[in-house]
Amino acid sequence: MPIKSVVTRTYKFRLYPDHNQYKKLHKTLGACRWVYNQMVEKIHKEGFQSRNDLNYFLTELKESEPWLYSCHSKMLQMVSTQIDGSQKSLKELRKNGHNTGNLKFARFSEYHTFTYNQSGFEIRNGFLHLSKIGKIKIIRHRTIPENHSIKQVTISKSKTGKWHACVTCEIDAVLPKISLAKSIGIDVGIKNFAYDSDGYQTPNPLNLQKMLKPLARIQRKISRRQKGSKNRAKAVRWYRIIHERIRNRRRDFLHKLSTQYAKKYDVVFLEKLQKLNMVQNHSLARNIMDSGWGTFGMMLDYKTILVEVPARNTTIQCSRCGKMVPKSLAVRTHRCDACGLVLDRDHNSTINILKKGWNIFNLPHQAAISVQSPSTVPQELRELTPVEISTRSRKQEEATGLVR
Repeated sequence: MPIKSVVTRTYKFRLYPDHNQYKKLHKTLGACRWVYNQMVEKIHKEGFQSRNDLNYFLTELKESEPWLYSCHSKMLQMVSTQIDGSQKSLKELRKNGHNTGNLKFARFSEYHTFTYNQSGFEIRNGFLHLSKIGKIKIIRHRTIPENHSIKQVTISKSKTGKWHACVTCEIDAVLPKISLAKSIGIDVGIKNFAYDSDGYQTPNPLNLQKMLKPLARIQRKISRRQKGSKNRAKAVRWYRIIHERIRNRRRDFLHKLSTQYAKKYDVVFLEKLQKLNMVQNHSLARNIMDSGWGTFGMMLDYKTILVEVPARNTTIQCSRCGKMVPKSLAVRTHRCDACGLVLDRDHNSTINILKKGWNIFNLPHQAAISVQSPSTVPQELRELTPVEISTRSRKQEEATGLVR
């Protein structure tokens, strides 16, 4: 019998408001920011405030400021929910010994989201209907399942001025059967973004490195413009657009690669890297941050079963005999004098990662791992589409149920 479960999924869609809707969205965003700052000021004066206390304070604000009635009441209450969660997070950090300050006031350029929860929204006939705002054209590039139940809608504005709607739904999904036989070990790097235990490698696109010249050019323009001028604002906007394109290309690449592994394998073993320590190497810090290893692991985590294994000695240990073969970062080939194994150092590392992953479950792995012969040339993942994409929006991946 297949196991059914209720799963929460969030879909992100692009919004195209007209001039009047654009003004209403900005007015709503400004109202939420004003209420947020008023609540933060109350917390600074009187200390910790519960969610109910903040909601009572919101009622007093409405009585003194009647223009707040032009905004949806439930949407404004989500501001108190947001602040309540922030207070609790700071409290837990203090318990763990962290030195944290108080909540800060939100600036105009920092506050860019508001949420409709449970009511006040509806998606119908290609439009998103929001209470007190109106209907806005929405591009549903992905189909929401028919058995969905929309719980909330979060409206966000990007730094480049684009509006998006994040629709959170509850859908009925069938849990897939997980087989440890369909598992793989992956080693991430700079030259090759991903090298798996089957011998396939994926080159690292390094999207930021390809756009360094346009970034340097626009940064010089910003430095030459006078602060507060319209020309400087235009230059800053183009600077944000370039960074948005880099981010979109990076996420497109990571989504396609993670989806490809999720469709083919049930369990993915990934080495647990100390990224904060690795970026202290100033020669590699930019390429490490540009690669997005953490985002790749997060995507694998919700698309398939991800297991992180310790990265200690995965590179220097021989995957055939277990002897330690120390090598510097410049040496890209693993050569074992004891057993004569010669293969790429990343491939040797992925096999060790796969073995460590199988040892976590106390299962035999000798029959499941086949070491590549020295004469075999590593192959690239042929199904992966090119990273060089256009600046237009595209689909990220096909909807594939719970984790596939």
